[in-house]
Amino acid sequence: MKDKSGRELSSSEIMRKGSNRAVTVWREFVVACLHLIGHFPSHHVRRFFYRMAGIKIGRGSTIHMGTRFYNPRNISIGKDTIIGEGAILDGRALVKIGDHVDIASEVMIYNSEHDIQSDDFHAISGDVVIEEYVFFGPRVIVLPGVTIGKGAVVAAGAVVTKNVEPFAVVGGIPAKVIGERSQKNPHYRLGRAAWFR
Repeated sequence: MKDKSGRELSSSEIMRKGSNRAVTVWREFVVACLHLIGHFPSHHVRRFFYRMAGIKIGRGSTIHMGTRFYNPRNISIGKDTIIGEGAILDGRALVKIGDHVDIASEVMIYNSEHDIQSDDFHAISGDVVIEEYVFFGPRVIVLPGVTIGKGAVVAAGAVVTKNVEPFAVVGGIPAKVIGERSQKNPHYRLGRAAWFR
């Protein structure tokens, strides 16, 4: 048996590749099931299955319909946090979302991407950390290796490629500082879950 570059594989390499492939197929199956569950019109049912798949979800947090997950075991969501409809949370590396974070619809948080400069186009990963009281407008894209500081605001449609300082307001492609949040001691709660959303 040969690999994709034509190199002959040893029996131990064949076993390792077979084992890795089986794990990959299982993870893909779990992701497919979570995708289907993500369209079930009950917040409580979805949250139950998300926790069963390994997503850590804090008390009072809401994940709206249509959210997609990749490798859910690396995703951690704090308490009183809202994830909007159609969001993508990439768990191929750590995604840590803090308390009281408001993520609008169709936000994409990625922590793995291809190295476009490499010969083999391999994947590179970086953890994404979102601290408490952050707000994302709709259709924000967050790229690997980014930390978004406490109380920061990311404007709709922004592409975040580097760290965001606490209480900064950023926007654009790539995201740049466009302002600062005046409230430096937030203590609000985001509210109850919409049961059928």
